[in-house]
Amino acid sequence: MSDRGHGARGQSPEVTVPHAQEQPEECARRTLTPPQQIFGLVLIIVLAAAATWRPLSVLLALNACAIVFYLVHSAYKFYLVWLSLERPVQVAVSPEELRAADEAALPTYTILIPLYREAEVIAGLVAGLGRLDYPPEKLDIQLLLEEDDEQTIAAARALELPSHMRPVIVPDSEPKTKPKACNFGLFTCESDLLVIYDAEDRPERDQLKKAALAFRMVPDDVVCLQAKLNYYNQRQNLLTRWFTGEYSVWFDLFLPGLTASHAPIPLGGTSNHFRVEPLKELGGWDPFNVTEDCDLGIRLHKHGWRTAMLDSTTWEEANGRLLSWIRQRSRWVKGYLQTYLVHMRHPLRLLGELGPASFFSFQMIIGGSLACFLLNPIYWLMTALWLGTHSPVISALFPPSIYLLGSFCLVVGNFVFVYMAVAGCMNRGYHDLVKYAVLTPAYWLLMSIGAYKAVAQIIVRPHYWEKTTHGLFQAQDGGGPP
Repeated sequence: MSDRGHGARGQSPEVTVPHAQEQPEECARRTLTPPQQIFGLVLIIVLAAAATWRPLSVLLALNACAIVFYLVHSAYKFYLVWLSLERPVQVAVSPEELRAADEAALPTYTILIPLYREAEVIAGLVAGLGRLDYPPEKLDIQLLLEEDDEQTIAAARALELPSHMRPVIVPDSEPKTKPKACNFGLFTCESDLLVIYDAEDRPERDQLKKAALAFRMVPDDVVCLQAKLNYYNQRQNLLTRWFTGEYSVWFDLFLPGLTASHAPIPLGGTSNHFRVEPLKELGGWDPFNVTEDCDLGIRLHKHGWRTAMLDSTTWEEANGRLLSWIRQRSRWVKGYLQTYLVHMRHPLRLLGELGPASFFSFQMIIGGSLACFLLNPIYWLMTALWLGTHSPVISALFPPSIYLLGSFCLVVGNFVFVYMAVAGCMNRGYHDLVKYAVLTPAYWLLMSIGAYKAVAQIIVRPHYWEKTTHGLFQAQDGGGPP
């Protein structure tokens, strides 16, 4: 096995945090800046004082604002789905173009695969990477192994790796996160293009070729192509069916809708194909953000770069265990919260950098999604209490005008989100999953549990990376890439 990557062991761990050094204002090393802390404290004091003086008026105002927000948020997401269906914008490479491609003229490609405690899956991963349809002499596949992960390192050393595949030992340093490892690989690579894959990923065999040719088709300011993600164990259980519906909406409808509207794209955690030099200029990933993909997509847009959707799919393993799913979801939500707080440190500056339309989209997709997760249980609880007790306190919060608006929101808003789940399944051809998409309100409750866990954790463990265990699904349980 080649040990070319082991020479990096002696380098300073600081190479892994260039973004934190060069752009501290865009780094999640610190959760809240002093101005944000002061603003939050003042807001709490003002609301508390107002609630003491006129409690009903304050609660009515907050209730009305929340309901209006729900309506705007629902309408915007419905608009994105409609836009993606009416104005397809994915970059597609035809079979004829693939066959005609001159392999000698293809760009060099680095594949970064961050691994931590993945000893059980590394053999299958290496076998899968060997099936990629790309000239081996133009590939540099880096298995990013944490220095303290002796089991995975030993499993990698036990394999006979081809010459274009190498282990890279990431020095043991904090934070111990995926983006820190990816930065180490980024700043030691010399390729033209780069892509991130996770340990359980099964990209389509021709995805690298498609991306390489697609980069020739798009303008130079498009520095990232996001492939679509979906699951190969869609039908393992009820949770994976819901999860598949969610991914089908997000990657097949929402993100193409954001692309069509020229809004910032919160990237997926894998299958992001990059032009290497612009990514290095940007400083790579934020090692302190636990959803570094979402943050990077926003930073790309802020700095004048664009992302496009690639018409190719990478198949992943859906998390089919409830507690593990909640841990994974809480990390994602925590990262979205980190991203929102980082980029909202200077709201007026952000408005100028993004422009009004993209600023609104950022508020709805990043901040708005968080708000929905947190607000939903409150309204569910109020509804249950009113149905059970007809409490006059709750009735007082819904005078006729707010009651009508809230009823409209309840019916139309829930219809919109259920419709989108159904549309995602239908668009992917998962017709048998449509009946499960109708039950997605129960799935939203799980999302809210993960969100509240994330809010608690960002206070006490803001940079903690909750590891998702891979390789739990067995093929005989059903499902697989179509």
